[in-house]
Amino acid sequence: MHTNVKNPLICDPETGVCEIPTREHILEKIEGEKAITKPIRVIYYTDPICSSCWGIEPQLRKLKLEYGHLIDFEYRMGGLLRDWNYNDGVITKPEDVAQHWDDVSYYFQMPINGDIWLEDPLHSSYPPSIAFKAAQLQDEQKALLFLRRMRELLFIEKKNIAKWEHIAMAAVDAQLDVNKLNEDYLNGKAEQNFFEDLELARQLGIRGFPTIIFIDEDGIEQNVYGARPYTDYEIAIKKLLPISKKMYYDPSLNNLFSLYPSLTVKEYAELADTNIIIAKQILDELHRTENLKRIETKNGNLYSIIL
Repeated sequence: MHTNVKNPLICDPETGVCEIPTREHILEKIEGEKAITKPIRVIYYTDPICSSCWGIEPQLRKLKLEYGHLIDFEYRMGGLLRDWNYNDGVITKPEDVAQHWDDVSYYFQMPINGDIWLEDPLHSSYPPSIAFKAAQLQDEQKALLFLRRMRELLFIEKKNIAKWEHIAMAAVDAQLDVNKLNEDYLNGKAEQNFFEDLELARQLGIRGFPTIIFIDEDGIEQNVYGARPYTDYEIAIKKLLPISKKMYYDPSLNNLFSLYPSLTVKEYAELADTNIIIAKQILDELHRTENLKRIETKNGNLYSIIL
C-alpha cells in the first residue's frame, strides 16, 4: 500500500530536522508539571538515533557551559523509528539510510558512520529510548552520560544500540547499575515513562527532532526546531531573559576533558571558539604524543583522555 509518510531517518540538512510522520498539532502550555528551579526551563525532545540531534551536541555542550546557571534541561524521548513498516518511495529498507548518514555527517561536521545500516541495522529506536528512561530512574546525570555513550556506539563504533548487549555496554561506561537498569527496562516503568513522553509530544505537536522548547517562569515559550547554529539557542534565551549573562568557562583542553569524557573535532572547535582545521591539528598532535586516545571512522574521529 502506498503512503506519503516521510521516512523519519531522512534528516533534512537544510532544516536540521529528523521528522516523524505528521500528527495533528495540539498546542498547549506546559504548566505545573515540573517545578522550575532556574529562570528558564528547557524541554529537549530527542531520540538516541537522531543524526541531527548528534549534530547539535557541540552547541548543546556550549549552551550548558555558558548558560547552565539559568537553564534547567529536561530530556524527553520522541520515538523517531517505531519500526520499518512503511514505504515512502525513497527509503524502503535500512540499507537506504547508509549513504544519507554519510552525507549528513559531512554537513554537520560530526562523525557519523552510515555503515551500521549495512552491517547490523536497528529495527527500532524504541529499545534505546526506553533504556534511557530506565537510566533516568537511577540518576539524571548518569542518564545523560548513558545517552551520549549510546550515541557514540551507534554513530562512531557502528554498534546496534537496539540490542541489550550494547545498551549494557553503555550503561557500564556511564557507571549505572546494569541489573537495576535491566529490571526497570523490563518491568514496564521505563516504558510507561517513554509513552508519556510520546503523548506529551503529540499534545505539543512535536513531529521532528531536535526540538528544544525554552520556557520562562511566566510560561512564555521560545522554540528552536532542528539543528541550528549556536546563536539561535542564545537568542531564544535572550528573548525570554534579556538581562541574562553568559558564564565564562575555561576552554583549555585539560578543562574540557575534565568536563567531558570525549570530544569530536567539531565539539572542540565550538567549545574553544577555534577553526575546525586548527582544532583537528591540535587533537591529532596530542594523539601522536600519546596523550589522547583516538577512535577513527571514515567520517571523523572521537578523542578521549588515555586513563
